[in-house]
Amino acid sequence: MHFEKINNKGRARLFRSDVLEALTKTRPWIIYSMYLPLNAWLLYYSHTSIGFSISSICIHFFIALISWTLFEYFAHRYLFHYEARTQWGQRLVYIFHGNHHEYPRDKMRLFMPPLPSLILASVIFGLIYGLSFIIAGTGNYVSVYFPGFITGYLAYVSMHYAIHAYAPPRGMKGIWRNHHLHHYKYPEKGFGVSSSFWDIVFRTLPERENSDFRREISATEKDDLLKNRKSGYQPRKFSKTTNTLRS
Repeated sequence: MHFEKINNKGRARLFRSDVLEALTKTRPWIIYSMYLPLNAWLLYYSHTSIGFSISSICIHFFIALISWTLFEYFAHRYLFHYEARTQWGQRLVYIFHGNHHEYPRDKMRLFMPPLPSLILASVIFGLIYGLSFIIAGTGNYVSVYFPGFITGYLAYVSMHYAIHAYAPPRGMKGIWRNHHLHHYKYPEKGFGVSSSFWDIVFRTLPERENSDFRREISATEKDDLLKNRKSGYQPRKFSKTTNTLRS
């Protein structure tokens, strides 16, 4: 996934329709308000109505949380970076992820918007229910596994938002560094966002950058932090680099 120019300001126009365009944007609090109450209710239901013990809930929740990181890695590597050959395929990849690589600091598209997020979550809920029924003879385990999986997702998108919006806190510079390298130098590496573990396992960890690239990224981050305000971007204008993908 390569672009002639990476824009640290502005936003891609994905649809001509203003309604469809609005559905491609969201804010973090909207996603939190959708899933945190649902997670809390499912965990409460699994204990009070189904009868799972606290220890059992904690174990399955943790397993689901860890399994998210593997899902995150494979989804990012093989779905979001799928090399489509048809124009429609390229457009679909651009809508879901390519626009983020062209405009990596567009804060309105760092979280998956509510509608596609709910559709995907529903599919995942159904898959977990089916696997639970096949393995354990009951679908009840979805009530503890799904909240753990979604919590992993929320941790991932929160980390992703922070990486693109803020300077790295002490002790987490490596995670920030790997994702910046993924965007600005090695798009074929660094697919883990919330964790670099699977990049290490599958040997896709970005190489250490040289001093010139490190200074370039540091200067970019400093400029964006100092100018953290509306850029004046005109949304009805199409980007020159991938105009054919959005027509």
